[in-house]
Amino acid sequence: MIKISSRSLDDLEFPVVCNQISELCITGLGREKALGIQPYPNYKKTVFGLNQTKEYFDSKTVDQPIPNHGFDAIQQEIKLLGIEGSVVEISGFRKIASITESVNAHLKYFKKFKEHYPALSETVSHIELDYSLTDRINGVIDRFGEMKDDASPLLQNLRRSINSVKGKINSSFNAALTTYQSYGYLDEIKESVVENVRVLAVSSMHRRKVKGGILGNSKTGSIVYIQPEATYQFTRELNNLEYEAKEEVKRILKALTEFTRPYRETLIEYQELLSDMDVIAAKSKYAEKINGVLPKITKERELHIQDAYHPLLYLSNKKKGEKTFPQSIELIPNNRIMVISGPNAGGKSITLKTVGLLQVMLQSGVLIPVHEYSRMCIFRKVLTDIGDNQSIENHLSTYSYRLKNMNYFLRKCDEKTLFLIDEFGTGSDPELGGALAETFLEVFYEKGSYGILTTHYANLKKLANELPEMSNANMMFDNKTLEPLYKLQVGEAGSSFTFEVAQKNGIPYSLINRSKKKVERGKIRFDRSIANLQKERSVLRKTTDSLKEKEQKAAAQKDKLEEVNSRIQQKLENYQELYDANQKLIYLGQKVNDLSEKYFSNKKKKELIGEFLKLVEIENSKRKKESAAEKKKKKAREKQLKQEVQKKIQPIREKKKEDKKKEEEFKKKEANKPKAKLKIGDRVRLEDGKAVGSIDNIEKGKAIVNYGMFTTSVGLEQLELVQAAKK
Repeated sequence: MIKISSRSLDDLEFPVVCNQISELCITGLGREKALGIQPYPNYKKTVFGLNQTKEYFDSKTVDQPIPNHGFDAIQQEIKLLGIEGSVVEISGFRKIASITESVNAHLKYFKKFKEHYPALSETVSHIELDYSLTDRINGVIDRFGEMKDDASPLLQNLRRSINSVKGKINSSFNAALTTYQSYGYLDEIKESVVENVRVLAVSSMHRRKVKGGILGNSKTGSIVYIQPEATYQFTRELNNLEYEAKEEVKRILKALTEFTRPYRETLIEYQELLSDMDVIAAKSKYAEKINGVLPKITKERELHIQDAYHPLLYLSNKKKGEKTFPQSIELIPNNRIMVISGPNAGGKSITLKTVGLLQVMLQSGVLIPVHEYSRMCIFRKVLTDIGDNQSIENHLSTYSYRLKNMNYFLRKCDEKTLFLIDEFGTGSDPELGGALAETFLEVFYEKGSYGILTTHYANLKKLANELPEMSNANMMFDNKTLEPLYKLQVGEAGSSFTFEVAQKNGIPYSLINRSKKKVERGKIRFDRSIANLQKERSVLRKTTDSLKEKEQKAAAQKDKLEEVNSRIQQKLENYQELYDANQKLIYLGQKVNDLSEKYFSNKKKKELIGEFLKLVEIENSKRKKESAAEKKKKKAREKQLKQEVQKKIQPIREKKKEDKKKEEEFKKKEANKPKAKLKIGDRVRLEDGKAVGSIDNIEKGKAIVNYGMFTTSVGLEQLELVQAAKK
């Protein structure tokens, strides 16, 4: 069971990612679900969720895209269907029909393209295709949300009667208008509308001469608005018909509600399915924004991410037009804990957060911005201790809080855990805090956990160098400007560049010099050695990169020249063939011309035909010879090619045999050679190393080797004698 605490999710800013995904949803329910995205509870569901997102992401390239999943929420309608005797309005049924049609469209689509979308097809597999509800609703309500005239025979008759009466009203009103206009009883405007009723605009002096009901007058009182008597009678009839029609609509809606009521649970499933689709689609859109891919998910315990970007930083920098630097990190069984050191503002914390956030995103079904050849496993727990976590409510200092957190880590850590700790051991006395941090790290190591931590403590760097499944790393800096390069260098600890950074920031050299005197000389020398190593590594890297670039350019230029040469050679061969063909045609043409002239002068047909056949036979005999010669040439060419290949391969084979023989002889000599007994004062070096040091002390099968700037403890079996101590 995978369980990642909300504290860890907050530390890694995962809610911010969820918020960005929710903004890409097109439904209200989808937005709510996106805000609550959590890591999946087990490996199977995690892989399934990732496949859902990947399939939706890939669907944008196909000719027939996935149907639109947008819908208007029907919570109110679902609530009404759960109340006995309640009636759903026409607008509600229109929404129900729309959501049902959308689900049916998805079911048909995924049934047709099941092979292309196995995960999404399984997502909809629990719902059956059913047109009965949409057919019933569409039978009585049109697509504009109006009740159809033929929804029932009674409603059809009533609406016909209504239209008939409306016609009579218009006819009677027009007749009255014409009559009273001819009498001169009407004002200049002739007619008006009062309370949605057409009325005659009668001059007040003639109001008693017009039969009908007075519905109002003008502000000045000069006009009286009268509905003609005949129109008034038809209006009453219309009101009665419209009332009956409304009652019939209510009856139809009630019957339709009763028909829909058993579908209540199905409609809940429909809404859940489409809102889930909305979240999957939003994850797909987010992957497009951050250039997300699905890395290889492995059951082996490994985390190998190449060219990884922090998604929030990437989007922020993209908006500002700034560059984001990718990181590549590997945690595998023989190198499962990484200690990152180096000066502040170098990108240590961002590297830490990048790994954690990408891991949590992956386990929540979100594609991540890494190289497609990256490989990642699923962790059961992700534990984080990042930032200043002072707790005012509980009266805890930063260090107290971190100790409580460490206690939690010690209880929860196991081989399926990924821990991420920023500024490990800070908040207390450096020496004492460092010792405690070292003990914690040893426990995490013993429990088989995977993790990354950042620190400035030398003892933690030293521990990482001594333990076989732990390694040092540092964030590289420019050796001249001391500006961060935002590149992770694995394999060696990083200097804090404390005094150099202070000098760069304007601290007077006299104060820096006084500070140096207060620190142990050995520690300064050790830190300076690390800094120098980093500078040398930086220069070496730049040189290597430059040489690689030149080598790649030279190789590309060579390939280009070879291609051009090949094309020229081909063209020359084509021209030669064309020239030969033209020469042949000229020769044949000349021959035919000679025969023609000869026939013109002597008119001998038999002689002409004989000469012509002779010419054709000569040409055919040439063709046969050419064909046989070409076959012979081809065989000779193949034979020559085989011989050349054999000549090139033979020395390589012989060299391999010779090297293997020498290696076996050397191994035999080394096995038979008695190993010198080492003693204090002997000058030694590691079997696979170059640096030479002297033995200061030997105890319990280990030697303390002094290299001048620093000392280290090494097993005697790993050392070889360079020079014996003088007696």
